[in-house]
Amino acid sequence: MRQPWKTEKWFTSPWNYLPEVREQFNFPEKIRIHDVSLRDGEQQTGTMFRKDEKVAIAKKLAEAGVHRIEAGMPAVSPEDEAAIKEIVNLGLDSEIFSFARCMPADVKLAKECGVKGIITEIPSSDHIIKNAYGKDMDWAIKSSIDTTLAAKAEGLYTTFFTIDSTRSDLERYMDLIDKVSTEGHMDSMTLADSFGGTTPQAIAAVVRKFKERFHQPIEIHCHQDFDLGVANTIAALANGASVAHVTVSAIGERAGNVPLEDTVMALLCLYGIDVGIKTEVLYDLSKLVQQCAGIQLPPNRPLVGDMLYDIESGIVAMFHRRCKSVEPCEYIPFLPELIGRPPVRIALGKGCGNANVEEKLEERGKQATPEQIPEIVSRVKEKSMEQKKLLTDAEFDEIVKKVVGA
Repeated sequence: MRQPWKTEKWFTSPWNYLPEVREQFNFPEKIRIHDVSLRDGEQQTGTMFRKDEKVAIAKKLAEAGVHRIEAGMPAVSPEDEAAIKEIVNLGLDSEIFSFARCMPADVKLAKECGVKGIITEIPSSDHIIKNAYGKDMDWAIKSSIDTTLAAKAEGLYTTFFTIDSTRSDLERYMDLIDKVSTEGHMDSMTLADSFGGTTPQAIAAVVRKFKERFHQPIEIHCHQDFDLGVANTIAALANGASVAHVTVSAIGERAGNVPLEDTVMALLCLYGIDVGIKTEVLYDLSKLVQQCAGIQLPPNRPLVGDMLYDIESGIVAMFHRRCKSVEPCEYIPFLPELIGRPPVRIALGKGCGNANVEEKLEERGKQATPEQIPEIVSRVKEKSMEQKKLLTDAEFDEIVKKVVGA
């Protein structure tokens, strides 16, 4: 019997495949990943990418198999425009898009960069149109129609992106979409949870309403303000949206955008949906973006945190020693190589036990008697608490030397 929750590379919950769970899903046949790290991701405070860094990140995204790369917004600066042009000229397998305000002039710039398509934005809630833009809904509709028709005339794939979708009055919002769809042009539409303030249940219900009323593909763009971005994105996909907007390691404004790694790995390991991303590249991709952005992720960050698979707990170290060559996913949900990260490492600190010391001795080709091992453990704990940190290899070797001898 096939067990998609337990493979050679991951071991997740069989509950995910209960019939009453699976029957709720309406995933499209093909899901595409649209990465916005080079535009929305760069809006993280203090983050800026130089042209060569944008090009390097785009190459790595393409290596990972990302379907669409939003290379930036040419109107921001001449350097951004030059970066987009250079990325286009690389001839990557990924489709290259750019971002545009709802202004025909931005469409012209995008066309000159040679991109395949644009994401063109307009605010969609009455309150943000009035309070943040000082405009009215008539302005939003006219700007959207003029810009999307200009994009159609330029032969650009046009994704109509509505800022603050989830805080708008739903009927007013759908009327806006309908107006632009019929009098303007859109090849697809983006539902944007711009301030991360909705729930998976709400997203699911609205996507179903959109599927009933509109024929264009639906894209989903969420933020992490309440840490529900990945759940909201998957809820949209499970109800028929076909494109997920993401950034590498959740870079982006405020709490960030939906992380590429989490979305792709959740779809693969929890839902059994392979979207065609080379997951083995994701750890290196994250490292590159961190370096270029000048940021450091929490060490226990899901999937790509540097210490995610460092084991200090004595009981889990025991699981590791007993299972690593028999059932390596018995004590971790996925193998580190699935995402290209370093292997499991045993750490020495306050929480360690005999198994930690045995593993470290084994790594060094050293031995200790059953009586000496608890003594080493005791000294390791004492040293760790004294320093309030994990022990280095040199510090461990010094303890072993004192207990076991040279």
